[in-house]
Amino acid sequence: MILGGLALILLAVLGAPLFSIIAASAMLGFYRSEIDLSVVAIEFFRIAEMPVLLAIPLFTFAGYLLSESRAPHRLVRLTRALLGWLPGGLAVVALVACAFFTAFTGASGVTIVALGALLYPALTQSGYREDFSLGLVTTSGSLGLLFAPALPLILYAVIAQQLGIAGNITVDAMFLAGILPGLLMLALLSVWSVWTARGQPLTSFSASEAKTAIKEAAWELPLPIVVLGGVYSGYFAISEAAAVTALYVLFVEVLVLREISFKKLPQVMRQSMVLVGGIMIILGVSLASTNYLIDAEIPGKLFQTIQELVSSKLTFLILLNIFLLILGTMLEIFSALILMTPLLLPIAIGYGVDPIHLGIIFLANMQIGYFTPPVGMNLFIASYRFGKPVTQLYRATLPWFLILFAAVLVITYWPALSLTLVDVYGR
Repeated sequence: MILGGLALILLAVLGAPLFSIIAASAMLGFYRSEIDLSVVAIEFFRIAEMPVLLAIPLFTFAGYLLSESRAPHRLVRLTRALLGWLPGGLAVVALVACAFFTAFTGASGVTIVALGALLYPALTQSGYREDFSLGLVTTSGSLGLLFAPALPLILYAVIAQQLGIAGNITVDAMFLAGILPGLLMLALLSVWSVWTARGQPLTSFSASEAKTAIKEAAWELPLPIVVLGGVYSGYFAISEAAAVTALYVLFVEVLVLREISFKKLPQVMRQSMVLVGGIMIILGVSLASTNYLIDAEIPGKLFQTIQELVSSKLTFLILLNIFLLILGTMLEIFSALILMTPLLLPIAIGYGVDPIHLGIIFLANMQIGYFTPPVGMNLFIASYRFGKPVTQLYRATLPWFLILFAAVLVITYWPALSLTLVDVYGR
């Protein structure tokens, strides 16, 4: 068994696909326990039966359609027309636009690539320092992962439901839980932006520009209402809201605005479904691996071992934050969720951490792990996108990292911030 584990670690180091390593570990465990290996295939069938899983490909497709259209340009123009007159208004515009865009695409790297070409030149041309502009665009690329309908929120709820040990964790509850922590992060960065840009000349508010920008973005403005209003009014289930969103975006971008041609549509479909396929295959084999872990009582044994070393909930949460920050620099968020949720959730419950609160802690840490030195993924994406040395990105993102890390500490040690809306509107 030890040799098998070492062989899998060696394969991972050599660059073997993540799903194959997870599948091999699950099959090895089942084989050693003399359990029929068909259980791995059964897990794939089990996730196919989950209605909420339909939301993942549909929201992903809608997000990719938006990123390939001129929606990012319209979003930036709209927020600039409405907020550009504020001190540091353009910086706040960048934060809000990136948070909205990441919430729909679910991928921070896409946001940096799609909006960076608009926002970085606009910031520098408006007199903002280069390091400030680089830090803002790199950091805000991961904002929005706590806002509906971000895929990580959906994925965490799906995995937690499959474990069956955390009560009724719904996608609706995760959407609600992410609102206040997400707004806290956005507010703190906005305050920092306003303070840093306090000497910048202000641009006067133009009613005509605002009217034009609203008219130009009129087709995209209903999207948050469709998703959030439809779900929380009870009119749509999550999967239905995803279907309506995807159909609406397809209709608007292809038939009404005609920014995506029929010739380009298959390419967008393929790109979005490649991401979905990767998530699904990792999720399927990971659920099989999770079943083996549960059968072997590994989470319980792990909890007992940790409890012998860590007695208090406070210490556990401190160590959890450190671990997740490091994890966020090494794994993209989907893989991290699928791999670590089955292990961390039983342990956190043992320490009295609410499962929904744990999900928000997880995502908040992963959000800043994207640009945590030395190997945060967004640092290298921004370095490549803007042609800057990664060491400059380290320096540029440091103030933003410290602010968001402070927000993560508030989110971690003030559970009510994540749970108030969930408790008010029901779990």
